[in-house]
Amino acid sequence: MPRKPEILKLTPTTESRLFQVEAMDLRFSNGAERRFERLVTRGHGAVMVVALDDADNLQLIREYAAGLDRYVLTLPKGLIDAGETPLEAANRELQEEIGFGARTLEPLRQLCSAPNYMGHTIDVILARDLYPSRLEGDEPEPLELVTWPLARIDELAMNEEFSEGRAIAALYLARQRLASR
Repeated sequence: MPRKPEILKLTPTTESRLFQVEAMDLRFSNGAERRFERLVTRGHGAVMVVALDDADNLQLIREYAAGLDRYVLTLPKGLIDAGETPLEAANRELQEEIGFGARTLEPLRQLCSAPNYMGHTIDVILARDLYPSRLEGDEPEPLELVTWPLARIDELAMNEEFSEGRAIAALYLARQRLASR
C-alpha cells in the first residue's frame, strides 16, 4: 500500500454555513508536490434511512433538491445533531420526514460521495417495525410520502426521479442484508 502524502499546509479558502473549502499542499512519497482542494464538512455526519413497513414497502420522500433545482424521489435523510448517535438521528429523521418511528434500526454501512474532493460521509440505516409518530422537522414545506414495493427496487433504481447515487446504493445494501437472513 502506498504511503500517504505529507500535508505541508492546510489553508481555508471559502466557507459557508455547512461547508469549508480548504487548499491542501501535499508532498507525495516520490517527492512530487501538489495543491489539492477539498470540501470539508462541518457537523457530526449524516444518515440515510431505508425504511420498510410490515408489507416490505419502502417509505420514500419527494422533496425539492436545490442542487438540481427540481423535485426528486429519495430516502429520508438528514444531519446527525450534536450528542446523537446515527441510530437516534435516523429515528428522528423518520419521524420528521415521514411521520413514522422505527422499533428496529440496523446500521448497514457508511458511504461517501466524491472522496477525492469531499470529506462528507453518510451512515445508511435499515429501519423496520414502523409505528406512527410525528416530530416537527426543519423542512420548508411538507414532504410527500411515497410507498414503493421493495420487490420492485430494480424499477425504482431506473426511475429518472430517483437518481441519487447514495440512495440507490442504500437500497441494494438493504436488499442484500435482508436476503442474507
